[in-house]
Amino acid sequence: MSGRKYGYIRVSSKEQNPGRQADALLKAGVEKDYIFTDKMSGKDFDRPEYQLIKRLLKENDVLFIKDLDRLGRNYRMIKEEWKEITMNIGADIVVLDIDLLDTRKFKNGMEELISNIILELLSYMAEKERKKIRRRQREGIEKARKDGVHLGRPKIEVDDFSYYYNLVYDKEEMTAVEAMEELDISKSTFYRRKSEYEDEN
Repeated sequence: MSGRKYGYIRVSSKEQNPGRQADALLKAGVEKDYIFTDKMSGKDFDRPEYQLIKRLLKENDVLFIKDLDRLGRNYRMIKEEWKEITMNIGADIVVLDIDLLDTRKFKNGMEELISNIILELLSYMAEKERKKIRRRQREGIEKARKDGVHLGRPKIEVDDFSYYYNLVYDKEEMTAVEAMEELDISKSTFYRRKSEYEDEN
C-alpha cells in the first residue's frame, strides 16, 4: 500500500533560493502543499519544518530530498534519523541525486544493513574529498612560496573550515586547538570564523 509523498528542502540562509530543490521534488511527484522548507543550518535536526514532517510521517509514506546534505551534515546524526524514519516509523526515504539511496528498493529484510553500508560509504567519501581539498591548498601554498610569492596568512576556504568544524564539533575527533594548528590560524581568527560559519549554516 502506497502512502503520501513528502518533500523536504533545507537551505543554509534566508538569502539562498530553494527553487532548484523544489523543482526536483515537484518533478518527483511531490505535491506543493507537502513540501516543507527550513532556512537554517544542517548541523543538527532541531529544525521546525523537519520536525513537523517527522510528526506527519506514517508507515508507507515516502520522504523525498534532493541530496543527502539537505537532510543534514552530521553523518552520525543522519544515520540515527534514517533508522528512526525507516525502521521505527516505517516510512521510506528517497535521495533524488543518489539512486542507491531509495529505501523502496530494499524490502527483503536487509533495509537497515544496506542503508548503513551506503551511508558509511558516503561519509567516507565526503571526508576524503575534504582532505583532498586541504592537501591541494597546502600544495598550492608550498609551490607559491618556492616560487617566491609572498602569501601572508593563507585564506581559509569554506570547505576547509567546514571540514575541521565537523571534526571538532560534530564528530568530536579533534580539539579546537588542533584545528587551529592544522589551519595555521590564531585562536581569535578561529572563533571568529566559527561564529561566521554558524551564522551562514
